[in-house]
Amino acid sequence: MLDSATFPTPAQIVAELDKYIIGQHDAKRNVAIALRNRWRRMHAPADMQREIVPNNILMIGATGVGKTEIARRLAAIADAPFTKVEASKFTEVGYVGRDVESMVRDLAEQAVNLVKQRRKEAVKTQAAQLVEDAILDALIPPIQGMGSSVVKPSSVGFGGASDDVPHSDAELNERTRERFREKLRNGELENRHIDIKVQQATNPGLGIMGGQAGIDEASLAGLQDMLGSMMPKKTRKRKVTIAEARRILLDEEAAKLIDMDEVKDEAIRLAENAGIIFIDEIDKVASSSTQKGGPDVSREGVQRDLLPVVEGSAVNTKYGIVHTDHILFIAAGAFHVSKPSDLIPELQGRFPIRVELQSLTKDDFYRILKDPKNALTKQYEALLKAEDVELLFDDAALERLAEIAFDVNSDVENIGARRLHTVMSRLLNDILFDVPDKIGANARIQITAALVDERLQGMVKNRDLSQYIL
Repeated sequence: MLDSATFPTPAQIVAELDKYIIGQHDAKRNVAIALRNRWRRMHAPADMQREIVPNNILMIGATGVGKTEIARRLAAIADAPFTKVEASKFTEVGYVGRDVESMVRDLAEQAVNLVKQRRKEAVKTQAAQLVEDAILDALIPPIQGMGSSVVKPSSVGFGGASDDVPHSDAELNERTRERFREKLRNGELENRHIDIKVQQATNPGLGIMGGQAGIDEASLAGLQDMLGSMMPKKTRKRKVTIAEARRILLDEEAAKLIDMDEVKDEAIRLAENAGIIFIDEIDKVASSSTQKGGPDVSREGVQRDLLPVVEGSAVNTKYGIVHTDHILFIAAGAFHVSKPSDLIPELQGRFPIRVELQSLTKDDFYRILKDPKNALTKQYEALLKAEDVELLFDDAALERLAEIAFDVNSDVENIGARRLHTVMSRLLNDILFDVPDKIGANARIQITAALVDERLQGMVKNRDLSQYIL
């Protein structure tokens, strides 16, 4: 999408983020500029493209204020590969644990899946035609020779012979196949069962050998793929409906039409120029200025391992070498105990844009319940609509829910908008359980402020109890 002339402007990016995320205007502006700058770089003179580096962003804010959602939605807007990692899961080189380069390998995997999906969409029509022919072959096998037996029309659901039935076996077979093709396209045979051959995945089983031989993750994955491609493809027969066969075979036929070498090359370019890596909990690897020794040594080691990847290095993946110079890194942390200045200076310098996200207010909670396209209220309405039950929320009920969520965050622990999930679940659990046994189809359920108070007020008053329930 970065090559598209219709790439969204910063204002359009912010408007799109506003559909899902309430508030945090400064953070939205900064990520919108960073995303648009990537498009600008791709359209700059070739000699300058290599020199323009992304302005990586450090988001500072409590949990549940929208840090991860902003990064995830940003990648969706750009249709770019995206991966989220937690810095606390990494360990210093030499210790047992996940190494920092694995996040680049994860990004390469996402890029390959993204490109494969795009290519499959491009060949979907051609693949659908091949699938249709394969299903017809299972229903009406084509004649292999003049001595082959022929399926008569009467044996496959047509009436008796008529004057226009072809006299040759080949013509009769082709005529029957065309009639069945028409029935397939009209959806008349979707529930009929047929036998199809499907490929079985091969597993070289090199996990133990790789650990013992000291082979790195990328080399081991590449060796597994190579051995897997050398092994004979195993197939097995399955008896499925035509509808299921179409789904299975469509994926297989589309994969056959795709050149995987081209997919890998395009995926690496996409990861390098459009990839976004979100590093969460980076404050957990910051050495607090008030604490020295002990685990701080390992924390600083993780930061020093992160530095070359964020700064720009070549990472070996099973799809090829990925250069990280132009990948956009977005780091985030609450920084309750430590401060951004507790990060090593070199790493601080690689995140020049710092954005502080604001804590959510009662009004924010109210808007989160009402405005976003994926608001919790709309999600629950959709769930019950599947049972033909209409769920409605009064404005007063939403205000009361927002107030309760805010109060519990203040009294117990501030987990941001995630508190709304537990409050809504507690409010609606009985209703969700009673549908459809006690509350049948076409029912209409109105959520009022009085109902909210009845279900939740008792827990809010008891702070000790709310610690366990919410």
